[in-house]
Amino acid sequence: MKSFNVPEFYRSPIITGVKQFLKTQDPRKRDMNPAHLNFGKVSYYIARHFGFCYGVENAIEIAFRALDENPGKRIFLLSQMIHNPDVNKDLTERGVQFLHDTLGKELISMDVLTPEDVVIIPAFGAPLQLLETLSKKGIQTEKYNTTCPFVERVWKKSEQIGASEHTIIIHGKYDHEETRSTFSRSAQHSQAVVVVKDKKESEALAKYILGKGTTSEFEKEFAGKFSAGFNIEKHFLKLGVINQTTMLASETEEIAEYFKKVMEEKFGAENSKQHFADTRDTLCYATNENQSATLGLLNTDADLAIVVGGYNSSNTSHLVELCETKFPTYFISSAKEIVNGNEINHFDYHTKTMRSTKDFLPKKDKLKIVISSGASCPDSLLEEVISKINQLSGVAISNESAMKSLSIYTN
Repeated sequence: MKSFNVPEFYRSPIITGVKQFLKTQDPRKRDMNPAHLNFGKVSYYIARHFGFCYGVENAIEIAFRALDENPGKRIFLLSQMIHNPDVNKDLTERGVQFLHDTLGKELISMDVLTPEDVVIIPAFGAPLQLLETLSKKGIQTEKYNTTCPFVERVWKKSEQIGASEHTIIIHGKYDHEETRSTFSRSAQHSQAVVVVKDKKESEALAKYILGKGTTSEFEKEFAGKFSAGFNIEKHFLKLGVINQTTMLASETEEIAEYFKKVMEEKFGAENSKQHFADTRDTLCYATNENQSATLGLLNTDADLAIVVGGYNSSNTSHLVELCETKFPTYFISSAKEIVNGNEINHFDYHTKTMRSTKDFLPKKDKLKIVISSGASCPDSLLEEVISKINQLSGVAISNESAMKSLSIYTN
């Protein structure tokens, strides 16, 4: 796989060593058990796959190249390049300005843009109408377009199934940048598009697919989540499911299988291929691997889990969701959230609020901690968390000595 020119300050000697060890031991990623890094008083179970993915490294390389190649020019990002506060802060400190927030609200008027300005397209892509606005202003976006190739693959699938007159169901968060970008393209290539966030919304949509709800009920229940001109009598004859690439892969597969069964109920199992498109190849490899690696962490006997990443990062929140099924789990953006000795500030993604927990590290002679990070989180932040916990725990073993103990966990 291609390697990218990512700034050295995002790297980590410890984490790079762990990843290289895992790659050497298991180059084909057949074993999703974590690495075991032993510091004596504290042991860490580090996920088999985590941190920067292909799309994020590609985006970072392009963004920093834009800065290097355009001294003196105004440089804008259409919205947050990725969902990591440290990376976005690094860019703004170097002069990059954000035109929109993550929900699409304008922060800087597009009216101020000139053909001399540089506009970077984020890894999530951009809705077609925004790209058209930039084009009309004479701004070329192709050179610094950081859209993830795996997001673009979803767009191609939507074009393919839209051409065969399938209505497109997007499994995603309707206000997420990527989903908005995918929606705009799907609406261009298909007769109709609708977004569902989860299995519950899928079941609600099935009611209309099976003719058990009215148009007014549909328009009220799915307000803001369907394309213009959607007709529930006309547009539920052929369906295909695509996804926001950072959603739980298992949930996307469950939702697709559910709608397949709904169409079999409506048209008969023998006719399902005529009415339901197979779209399993839209699932992102990094999302799949991160989630599979997190399931591997659940095999351990750890005392708690720490997941590092941006609080508005969809893929990171799903790693937290998985860890919470077994461990007390703390979702933090960086080591700065570990404060006042044994106290941690952490994000509750269920309520979208910050919480503070005292004595989060159990008082044990040997502490075991699961640790991972989202696809937009620099490895350096993970190492800082390990270093902070080691400091709090009075660890005397050096990083070099601990690395010599590195092994793959076996239960």
